[in-house]
Amino acid sequence: MRYALFIVGSLLWSATIPASAEVVRATPAGFELSQTVTIDVPSARAWAALKVPQYWWDKDHTYSDDSANLYLEAQAGGCFCERIPESKGSVEHARIVYVAPGRMLRMVGALGPLQAEAVTGTLTFKFDAEGEKATRITMTYVVGGYVRAGADTLAPKVDEVLALQLLNLKTFAETAPVKAEKAQPEGR
Repeated sequence: MRYALFIVGSLLWSATIPASAEVVRATPAGFELSQTVTIDVPSARAWAALKVPQYWWDKDHTYSDDSANLYLEAQAGGCFCERIPESKGSVEHARIVYVAPGRMLRMVGALGPLQAEAVTGTLTFKFDAEGEKATRITMTYVVGGYVRAGADTLAPKVDEVLALQLLNLKTFAETAPVKAEKAQPEGR
């Protein structure tokens, strides 16, 4: 019975992963991930959704256990950051280094457990219109540096976590487009 539940659970999980997700390469010194998903909304709406991570980033992958504390300042030098109200602290997940509205957002930061390692990570969201009513988003994350356990050991888990975030972005953009267009996070 347990095996049947495991197989059903695995099939449900595999049905929810993005259209294309892979660890492109992984070595002890770094890794490259690439994921692609098609969102059934125009590029402008998908772009608006990306800019409000508090509505789509999974709370289990925050420091405060509350996605509402996240914000993204979509300009060069801007922050993908999180407030930690209980300690009156904050954390920088990544720094925005390139913005082409509606086409690309690139940020540099060591996400999650990588933050405690001596690495640099570059996370890029590339937008391609698929006609007038859909958008293909390709997300890449390239990480290099020193990871005590070896970067290749973390790559599959990081890939899984980022796949979840991309799926959450898709769901949010497709089901809450009004909120995605109107909601703008407050700055620091």
